[in-house]
Amino acid sequence: MGEEPTGPAACQFNFEKLLPGLKEKRELLEGAGVKSIDELFADIPREVRIDSLDLPEGLVECELASHMRKLLGANRTSRDMLSFLGAGMYPNYVPAVVKAVAGRAEFVTSYTPYQAEVSQGLLQALWEFQSLMCELTGMEVTNTSMYDGPTALGEAALMAARATRRKEVLVPAAMHWEKKEVLRTYTLGPGLAIKEVPFEPATGRLDLAALKPMITDDTAALVVSNPNFFGVWEEAATELKGMLGGALFIVDANPISLGMARAPGEYGADIVVGEGQPLGVGPTFGGPSFGILTTRKKHLRDMPGRLIGMTRDADGARAFCMTLQTREQHIRRGKATSNICSNEALCSVAAAAYLSLLGRDGLRGLGIRLGKKALQLSERLRRVEGVEAPVFRSRHFNEFVLRTRGSVKAACAAAQKRGILAGVRLKQHFPELGEALLVTVHEGHDGSDFERLAEAFSEVGR
Repeated sequence: MGEEPTGPAACQFNFEKLLPGLKEKRELLEGAGVKSIDELFADIPREVRIDSLDLPEGLVECELASHMRKLLGANRTSRDMLSFLGAGMYPNYVPAVVKAVAGRAEFVTSYTPYQAEVSQGLLQALWEFQSLMCELTGMEVTNTSMYDGPTALGEAALMAARATRRKEVLVPAAMHWEKKEVLRTYTLGPGLAIKEVPFEPATGRLDLAALKPMITDDTAALVVSNPNFFGVWEEAATELKGMLGGALFIVDANPISLGMARAPGEYGADIVVGEGQPLGVGPTFGGPSFGILTTRKKHLRDMPGRLIGMTRDADGARAFCMTLQTREQHIRRGKATSNICSNEALCSVAAAAYLSLLGRDGLRGLGIRLGKKALQLSERLRRVEGVEAPVFRSRHFNEFVLRTRGSVKAACAAAQKRGILAGVRLKQHFPELGEALLVTVHEGHDGSDFERLAEAFSEVGR
């Protein structure tokens, strides 16, 4: 026998060697529109092709694990950094009990419930989640979750349009840009108009003077973030319901803040949405998380997603079941309230465990601590030359906007060299704020962390 071919021909030879007599080979190549393996890879420049893979001998599992640990040791992960990032995704501490409950096999392996035969245990856990969401937001009904906060907002806008038969939604300019983009995507098909309400330059709050003339007979809903993207409390939120006429009032809330603030249902909200990730779900590179959507009972049949009800079985024992299933995968088809195909059941279970563990007082205490830490950090940064903190003269929750005299990009770069992620730069999305940065505190931060950030900013000002 002759020598084995090398180069591109080696690929063809190995293919035949691994799959001898494969009559479909030619058909596969023809289906791809090529005549040979070499032609299949013709788009790869010849100078970067290799004749063969020069791989070392295989390792046993323990050796491979050791090798991978050495490679990973060269990485610098978020755990190695002091982070002041937030802007809607927060690394709150998740107690071990929450992970233990949500990690049980009967929850982890249970597919999101559509069928009537789904386990009573999962249905009860989701029913408990619904009860907690209603208590937290001051609403009467809720679904078992949405995909995330932005999609919950999009669904709320569609709900408002259905309920009012109007075509315009007002949203605050002081909202995360990605939320606004998701909202525009959701409302594009139905033809809803999205209009942004400006914020007051001095306070960062909703500009009520600008809002009033924007409310018309075609306004389906006003969305208010409370606290808003800048971490500012919308203190006039209690007045807004009376300004809307027949439009619905949608509140987009940080659920952690609801432990210490009035529930939106108490000041007139018709729908409450939010990003549920802070409730016992880690950031995990941006997902998965879950969306909160609660409303008043009169809007129940306009609400998307799944609803779990409590009833009695044939023997009179308490039982749980899915009810009012208005999704397109069930009987409604074209008349469905939403085309949402799933939800985040496991994250909802984690949230139920988290809230049950903290309780009313624990959640309130967490909110108060975060507010105090944000105040402590802003006061420390205010003493740094060249830093204006906070920019807005208003009450804040767990985050605030600061401004630097020089380049905020340079300030963040200097902080990163010290192992600090200083915050989210805002210039691209809010150019009117200038060299601005959104800084967020987390429950694990302490005074020494604040000192490190202040020193990093001081270095830029020297």
